[in-house]
Amino acid sequence: MPDFDMLVIGSGPGGQKAAIAAAKLGRRVAVVDRPDMVGGVSLHTGTIPSKTLREAVLYLTGLTQRDLYGQSYRLKEDITVADLTARTQHVVGREVDVIRSQLARNHVSLFAGTGRFVDDRTVALREAGGEERTLSADHLVIATGTRPARPDSVQFDGRTVLDSDNVLALERVPRSMVIVGAGVIGMEYASMFAALGSRVTVVERRAGMLDMCDAEVVESLRYHLRDLAVTFRFGETVAAVERHRNGTLTVLQSGKRIPADAVMYSAGRQGLTDGLDLEKAGLTADSRGRIAVDEHYRTRVPHIYAVGDVIGFPALAATSMEQGRAAAHHACGEPVGPMDALQPIGIYTIPEISFVGRTEDQLTEERVPFEVGVSRYRELARGQIIGDSHGMLKLLVSPGDRRLLGVHCFGTGATELIHIGLTVMGCGGTVDYLVDAVFNYPTLAESYKVAALDANNRLRQVDRLGD
Repeated sequence: MPDFDMLVIGSGPGGQKAAIAAAKLGRRVAVVDRPDMVGGVSLHTGTIPSKTLREAVLYLTGLTQRDLYGQSYRLKEDITVADLTARTQHVVGREVDVIRSQLARNHVSLFAGTGRFVDDRTVALREAGGEERTLSADHLVIATGTRPARPDSVQFDGRTVLDSDNVLALERVPRSMVIVGAGVIGMEYASMFAALGSRVTVVERRAGMLDMCDAEVVESLRYHLRDLAVTFRFGETVAAVERHRNGTLTVLQSGKRIPADAVMYSAGRQGLTDGLDLEKAGLTADSRGRIAVDEHYRTRVPHIYAVGDVIGFPALAATSMEQGRAAAHHACGEPVGPMDALQPIGIYTIPEISFVGRTEDQLTEERVPFEVGVSRYRELARGQIIGDSHGMLKLLVSPGDRRLLGVHCFGTGATELIHIGLTVMGCGGTVDYLVDAVFNYPTLAESYKVAALDANNRLRQVDRLGD
C-alpha cells in the first residue's frame, strides 16, 4: 500500500491548492519542499516580495501624493534597502506561517527536503540533514515552479549583475541601473527603481513593450516612466556586460555603451525540473524545463500531474491555484469544470495595469466591430481625492449585442477594479447593465458607469446616423 494517496512536489500556489483540495476530499496527502522555500518561489522571490517591495516604494517615496503636495514631496529622503526589505520580510514571514497553518489544519504532511523520482510512483526525499528516505503515492503532482533564465554569455555575480531573484538582495539602492527585457517583470522593476530615483535604462530587442496590453495603456505607462527619467532602448540587443570596480558597462550590438551601477536581466523563466530525475518516471521536459500536460493537467504518465509555472503559459499565481485545485479533483475522480477562458491579467508597474478580454488591435485584426467608452481618473471625484490624474478605464463594446469585449484599466487599484468587468463579462452582461447600475460615490468603481455612458453615447450616434 502506498504511503499517500497524493504526493505534491512543491509548496507554491499550485502545489498548496492541489494538496488542500485533495485533503478536503478525504485523501492522505503530503507535500515536499525545501525548509526555506515553504510557499514556493511565488512567496520567497517572486510575486509576494516584489509586490510588497512595490508598496514600500510607493509609501516611502510619496510618489502617488505628489500631485497633491508638490513634486518635491517625499516621505523619507534617504531610502535604504533595509527600509524596503523590512516590510518584505515581515509579509513573507507571516505568509509562511499562514501556509504552514493551512496545511496542518487540513492534515497535510509537510516534508522538509528535496524530492526526485525513483520510479513513477516513488519519490526519494533528501532531508535537510542529508538523510534520504522514499515516499510513495497513487498520484503525484509536480509543482516545482521556475527560476529566472540566465544567458550563458553573462556572468552573474548577485551584486552588480543580477536576475529578478537576487535583485531583492541588493546591498543599496543603485543610482543607475540597466534592465534587460521589457516584459512584465522587467517593467515592474523598472518602474520601482525609477520611483526610488535610480536612472533606469530599459533595453529590449523587440520594437516595444508589453505587447499583450492595450496600445493606449502602454503608451500612457511609457509616458509616465519617461517622466520618471526612464530611458528606453527598443530594437537593441546586448552584446556584452562588463563588470568594473565602479560598476558595469553594458555594450549593445549597435555600439552604444551604457554605464550603470547595476544590470538586471529579465530574460524569461526556466522550469525547476533538472533535479527531479524525470526520466525515471517516464517523463521529459522541454528546453525551458517545462512539462507538457493535457486539459486535466495530466502528464503523459496518467497518474502524474503538473501545475503552475512549470507547465508554462500563463504562469500566473492565480491560474496556478486553479490548476492545482482542478488537478486534485480530477485525480480524486471528482467532477470539476474547465477553467474559464476569461482570465484577468495584472501587471504591477507604477501605475499598475490590468485587463480582461481582447484589445483594440486584436479585435481589429479579427475584424470584429467595437465601440470604445473611456473614463479618466482626473474626471472622477475619487481620482481628485487620491491625487491620481493618470488613471483611465476603457470598455470595448460590441455594437450588435452590446456585450463587453474587453476591459482595460491603468492607474490606482486597476488590479482590483478589473474584477467588476470580469464579472459582467463572465455573466454575459451588457454595457446597459453598467449604465443603469448605481455605484458608490466617490469611488474609482464609478469609472465603469462613466465609461459605459461614454460608450452608450457613441453607439447612439452611430445608430442615429445609420437610421
